[in-house]
Amino acid sequence: MPVNILETKRMNKARIARFISGQGSTSKAEISNKLNLSMPTTLQNVKELVEAGIVVEEGEYESTGGRKAKALSIVRDAGYAAGVDITNNHITMVMVNTRKEIIQSHRIRRPFQNSIQYYDCLEQGIREFVRKAGTEKGKIIGVGFSLPGIVDRAQKILIRSHTLNVENVSFRNLESSLGFPCELENDANSAACAELDDKITNAVYLSLSNTIGGALYLGGQLYKGENFRSGEFGHMVIERNGRTCYCGKKGCIDAYCSAKILQDYAGGSLEDFFEKVRNQDAEVQEVWNDYLDSLAIAVTNLRMAFDCSIVLGGYVGGYLEEFMPELAKRVLQDNKFDLDTSYLKTGKYKFEASAYGATLGFVDSFFETV
Repeated sequence: MPVNILETKRMNKARIARFISGQGSTSKAEISNKLNLSMPTTLQNVKELVEAGIVVEEGEYESTGGRKAKALSIVRDAGYAAGVDITNNHITMVMVNTRKEIIQSHRIRRPFQNSIQYYDCLEQGIREFVRKAGTEKGKIIGVGFSLPGIVDRAQKILIRSHTLNVENVSFRNLESSLGFPCELENDANSAACAELDDKITNAVYLSLSNTIGGALYLGGQLYKGENFRSGEFGHMVIERNGRTCYCGKKGCIDAYCSAKILQDYAGGSLEDFFEKVRNQDAEVQEVWNDYLDSLAIAVTNLRMAFDCSIVLGGYVGGYLEEFMPELAKRVLQDNKFDLDTSYLKTGKYKFEASAYGATLGFVDSFFETV
């Protein structure tokens, strides 16, 4: 069989596997229709994916007059990927199966140190996490690291992180010690991959964690910028000569919308902070109102710049759903071009988004080899 025909066949099979993964559950007819493939091509590729243990027929759709269509899903234990999110004070780990389901998660408090001891602890923590997850070592596709800074993915180097106060940290030794392929990604980009599904074409992701970050999706692709600094929304200035940011500038969004601002008023706990908001604590309510005012300005500026959906994620984003009416009122006061805030959404994750997003590249690459 000619090489180009074999490559086309491989690509079709990978496309079908990725489509099934993205849909969660689908039918042969939907695959044929959505991917513009002939039914014989679809049937043959699905048959081979089932025989390879990648796809399983699981249940049936309601009949529309003929035979009930079989529901197709990715096999849960075909493979696994681990994700590790490193922050100033915590390490968050998740294990994800080939259905992109989180089957295990663990978060530990461990202040970051650029030291041999820290990386030894990180390695042992990952090993223990993998062991407790009960996954077969041979089925682990890789480990993705989410890091707050600029990364060189090809060389597996954290080039610079203001948050962690480090430069040029290589993860190649850790990769060698773990014995799994490893990839590095910026934390906000990872979180955006977790929060923005395949159906979103254009969107801004604003991460409201201990630092403010973000990511920009245009045409279904992550735009990283010419110098890989796209999405540094935390360092957009919203008040000249305002509060001092950790970067040294004054008036940055980070100095007004960081999760740490809220945590400081509740002994370091966001959960306690929002409980006090719900209980109408006067001092906390004043802090919360100031926070919402600043966030509304940030949201309005992003909407004016990009005119697309905005997803609010990160630690604070995980608590925002019940407070969206309050935020919407403030946004509409600043934004005179939109009639409503239907473009504004909250993320699904509180702490796991970046770790989860760091696994998805491995899961998608797994389907390229089927």
